[in-house]
Amino acid sequence: MKRLLPVMLIVLMGTVLVQQNAEAQILSTKLKITVVDALGNVVQDAKVRIFRNEDDYTKEANDLQKYQLTNAKGQVTFKKLEAASYYILVTKGDLDNTNGGSIVDTLKKGKVNKVNIVITDGL
Repeated sequence: MKRLLPVMLIVLMGTVLVQQNAEAQILSTKLKITVVDALGNVVQDAKVRIFRNEDDYTKEANDLQKYQLTNAKGQVTFKKLEAASYYILVTKGDLDNTNGGSIVDTLKKGKVNKVNIVITDGL
């Protein structure tokens, strides 16, 4: 019995470490963006781009990840992000978000962070 106790403790510790690693992989930091128009209607097939800094955003260069198109619910999700702030550019035809907010506050680590972005024709 005395020999079995250390083995049981090692197995228990290994199980806890594996579980924590699995949770860390599942709980990656994500940014879920919903795109709506000026009337509040969701916008499908809008092109959503994410940038790490204002200079890249302004120049529309060095996207952090490949752009995504919004689904039927007007949503995209960027995964495996750092807990940082990001610049978002959304376009569809002559609509975009350049006259509205384009920066997302610092994301909460290990969470699905959600934001709505309104796109307009700039008038």
